[in-house]
Amino acid sequence: MHYATFNHVWASLLLEELYRWGLREVVVAPGSRSTPLTMAASEHAGLRCHTHFDERGLGFMALGLARGAQQPVAVITTSGTAVANLYPAVVEAALLGVPLVILSADRPIELLDNGSNQAIDQRDIFARHTVAHHDLPTPSREIPAAYLLSTIDQTMARQHRLPGPVHFNCRYREPLYPSGPPVEASDYLAPLSRWQHSHAPWSAWQTAPAPLPVAWPAAFTRQRGVIVVGRIDDPQQAAPIAALAEQLGWPLLADLQSQLHGDPRHLVHMDLALQDPQVSAELGRANVLLQFGGRLISKRLTQMIASHPWQQAWLVDPLPQRLDPDFTLTQRLVCTPAEAIATLPAGPAQPPWHTLARLQQRTRQGIERYTAEFSELGVCHQLAQLARGALFVGNSLPARLMNMLGSTRSTPLRVMANRGASGIDGLLASAYGLACTTDEPTTVILGDTSALHDLNSLALLARAQAPLVVVVLNNDGGSIFHMLPVPDEGDLLERYYRQPHGLAFEHAARMFHLNYAAPTTLAAFGEAYTQALEAGVTLIEVTVPHQQATDALQALGAWLREAGHAS
Repeated sequence: MHYATFNHVWASLLLEELYRWGLREVVVAPGSRSTPLTMAASEHAGLRCHTHFDERGLGFMALGLARGAQQPVAVITTSGTAVANLYPAVVEAALLGVPLVILSADRPIELLDNGSNQAIDQRDIFARHTVAHHDLPTPSREIPAAYLLSTIDQTMARQHRLPGPVHFNCRYREPLYPSGPPVEASDYLAPLSRWQHSHAPWSAWQTAPAPLPVAWPAAFTRQRGVIVVGRIDDPQQAAPIAALAEQLGWPLLADLQSQLHGDPRHLVHMDLALQDPQVSAELGRANVLLQFGGRLISKRLTQMIASHPWQQAWLVDPLPQRLDPDFTLTQRLVCTPAEAIATLPAGPAQPPWHTLARLQQRTRQGIERYTAEFSELGVCHQLAQLARGALFVGNSLPARLMNMLGSTRSTPLRVMANRGASGIDGLLASAYGLACTTDEPTTVILGDTSALHDLNSLALLARAQAPLVVVVLNNDGGSIFHMLPVPDEGDLLERYYRQPHGLAFEHAARMFHLNYAAPTTLAAFGEAYTQALEAGVTLIEVTVPHQQATDALQALGAWLREAGHAS
């Protein structure tokens, strides 16, 4: 019942109530105004605290932690621009439905708009990118403690219904640090006797499950359907989907983020195979689309979905978002895949209605032909087969290549990517957050520009408890723009889009005490990567010509189209 200041009373109540709602991880940036929150978090026996000096990286570390652990994660920052640095991570969390809890310290209201130091208007700073926000009053004995607890309950219950980030702006007057005699708070906390003698939140919020539509089980009887799987973070949610595809005899087209990309029932090379006219024609015989999870990486697949005249198009995803960029859907189920599939009647496996597995053998031949040399394609193809544990894939070119390539695997691989806003910020920090949730090795593959963008987060990696491997594809700038219809008159493409930098990462690895390798052959890459999986943190730099990947993909596409027409 004794606290350093009355601010600490409220901070302790806040963290304890969040703990009762499932919070176990807290990430903390240094700061003075946030001292009550920092002390309360560090003193709570049930919370594990992580630190980082860069708030932007801190936010993305929390994002990776929350996705890996499938639990809410709190972010503590001081006031001012420290809070604004969380904006990119909050945006990504909003789009992916990740339960971040932002705890921003702030000045009291009388210190705003009068020239006080480090004081900005933090009210609703994240605008429409949070599912709930509260500008909490300055702690006061005049405000019942139950007000604070019930406000947290209301907010966390809303986060359960509408997954995404929430924001508590916490205003603290000085004193912020322990000084003088401790504050005695037994009288103030006396009305919380029931709460103090329990482990439950102050007020329980419950939501009744919504029934699934009656037409759901009958929609797939004797139909030629396709199962497409987008982003699914939880492998346990993905497993029933592959079994359903086998039961129905429908082709399974699984995105890199689906946790099914290496499943032997998945048509791994469908993104590239869609360039084969015979594959496209066979897939065109389908009349029902059943999609689990949104945000597909493959542009060819999304274009096929948008242009095909489906009789029915269903999407199952627990996020209450449209997730229908081309307005194709006829039915939208807001629930988990496991909840939806559990309502379908069990039955014997049906024979496939298609010959896509046979037709895709030609695609596999082309891929083996164009990934045999040391290149971005060759490295990504090999990495998809060698990776163990968890794989975090950067945006831009790496996500597209890893989605196209690879093969079926005998061991599962957990794969994640920040494909909400698909930005290149915070990728190293997100990968580190994911690594904190597993005892298995973690690999992150990203481009050179993305690595430069998050260079500060290399400081986090040396703390990893299990092997962590960073594969940097260094093609000297944003070579993804070679694959886009960017105007190339004069130096427009080079100077304003690709922006070559001429930098390498060996000294960065040394600065942050990481092991370093720079292989120049596929065999050397495989050896360096296999060694890196055994211990420590290693940065592997793959230096390739900037035009190489584009040329190889164009050549492979031409080969597939010609082979399809010739057969």
